[in-house]
Amino acid sequence: MTELSTLYETDYSAWTLQTAELIRAGRFAELDIEHLLVELSDLSKSDRRELYNRLLILIAHLLKWEYQYQILSERWREFKSDSWQRTIIEQRKRIVVLFRQSPGLKVIVDEVIAEVYPDAVDLASDETRLPIMTFPTTCSYTLEQLLDKTFYPHINHFGE
Repeated sequence: MTELSTLYETDYSAWTLQTAELIRAGRFAELDIEHLLVELSDLSKSDRRELYNRLLILIAHLLKWEYQYQILSERWREFKSDSWQRTIIEQRKRIVVLFRQSPGLKVIVDEVIAEVYPDAVDLASDETRLPIMTFPTTCSYTLEQLLDKTFYPHINHFGE
């Protein structure tokens, strides 16, 4: 075990500073490659997890807006609308910021949307008590719609 590798186990902050200094100095042979690869891999996993979580909440709220909103009483519509809208706005903003900070996520966003959608349906179903069959089997929202500040599904699925 090298001195830098030991430092990773004992003082992570010092390890990151030392690793950065070695990279800046071009002293690549001295790097703790094994732990550096672990950290780089975890960074991309962390960003992907955050995108997944943000999309989960955003899509679930858009589904609730589209499929439950029309059947709520007027009093509950006002309450739910404000709450859901705040959540939708916040998730959209955080996704845009995440894309700005990690532009590489845009390459995998369609894959993450497809991956998250069944969980978003499950969440929307649990929170609305609507049967899972109420919702489409695949996400009908485009990335543009998901991030569009003015997009709120208003389709009336209940014949009202």
